[in-house]
Amino acid sequence: MDIYYLAWIQLLVGSYRAGYNYLCQPVTYSLDPNEMRIANAIWWFYVSKLIEMLDTVFFILRQKNEQITFLHVYHHVTMFPIWWIGTKWVAGGQSFLGALLNSSIHVMMYSYYGLSALGPAMQKYLWWKRYLTIVQLVQFVVGMIHATQSLLLSCNFPVWMHWALIFYGMSLLLLFLNFYYNSYVLKKRNRKKNGSSNSKKSLPKEANNSKKADNKQYSKDSVASRRKTHAKDQ
Repeated sequence: MDIYYLAWIQLLVGSYRAGYNYLCQPVTYSLDPNEMRIANAIWWFYVSKLIEMLDTVFFILRQKNEQITFLHVYHHVTMFPIWWIGTKWVAGGQSFLGALLNSSIHVMMYSYYGLSALGPAMQKYLWWKRYLTIVQLVQFVVGMIHATQSLLLSCNFPVWMHWALIFYGMSLLLLFLNFYYNSYVLKKRNRKKNGSSNSKKSLPKEANNSKKADNKQYSKDSVASRRKTHAKDQ
């Protein structure tokens, strides 16, 4: 989390001091202190992607195969080479926004993980888990819009990098949408379905119990009536 927080601060401060245009910012490749600060932050951001890949390694070693999904592997394995390309050829300019957004989201994510590690007492404060996924989805949409408008503005930034970001962002958007649907929408729907089916199953039992009670009462009334009739006849 420290790497992401420091990268976020450096990118935010460096881009502000360098007078970055958030719509279209060419790569300058200069030795300006602010440009060097941004390039340094992007390099650390790239290193963080290598550390993220260790999550997959730890899951394998701990045999937590249920957490090794296609999304998890695809996301971690592809981010590292993509940011190696970004760090090598475009460590600044337009690429700073993607690192800035992703760093801020990872600060929120690791804050959530830190709180959840404190034990069951913190569970009531972790209601915002699903919103982390929503924020990630927004990030992908913003990234694709940013790259698309840069193409339309003919921004002095490698065109191939714009297209790479658009297609990669689209793949992540689809995978995360599928994850969100399965984790929140589908599970909620299944819970409601199971709840309604359970209530329907309980209705016949209640009806049978009520019917049995009525039959018992009818039998008692019938016996009492016969006794009265027999007493009168005597």
